[in-house]
Amino acid sequence: MTDIPINLRINGAAVAARVAPDLTLADFLRGDQALKGTHVGCEEGVCGSCTVLVNGETLRSCLTLAAQMDGGDVTTVEGFDDPSGARLRKAFAENFAAQCGFCTAGMMAVAREFLADDTIADHRDEAAIRSRLDAVVCRCTGYQAIVAAVRASVPE
Repeated sequence: MTDIPINLRINGAAVAARVAPDLTLADFLRGDQALKGTHVGCEEGVCGSCTVLVNGETLRSCLTLAAQMDGGDVTTVEGFDDPSGARLRKAFAENFAAQCGFCTAGMMAVAREFLADDTIADHRDEAAIRSRLDAVVCRCTGYQAIVAAVRASVPE
């Protein structure tokens, strides 16, 4: 198979690469780009631990080919260094929202998309937070601490 050239942005940095046609975005991020925050769990798009932001929207990186990202803007948990990302990371730490940490990057990506959604009337609404967090499976926390972290990261 012939590698495919791609140009994209990852966490704000321009990246030019050649990728195999069957290489997943998750494997590209973890292997080629050494961004280990994105975890691969079920490899079927069900668990959500591989969730990243692409052009500001959540996407399962285990189901997406790296070649599909040509021209895209990918943000992984390592790229959450702007004020809203830093606030979210701090809230997760202060609320003990990560136990084993496996789902944390996916949870944070989903939370970040939720917090940026202008159609949400109240970003502190527990039911709305829980509804959005259903996209990622956590087997450790029972979600209480994660919900608290998302609520705590809402700007005053």
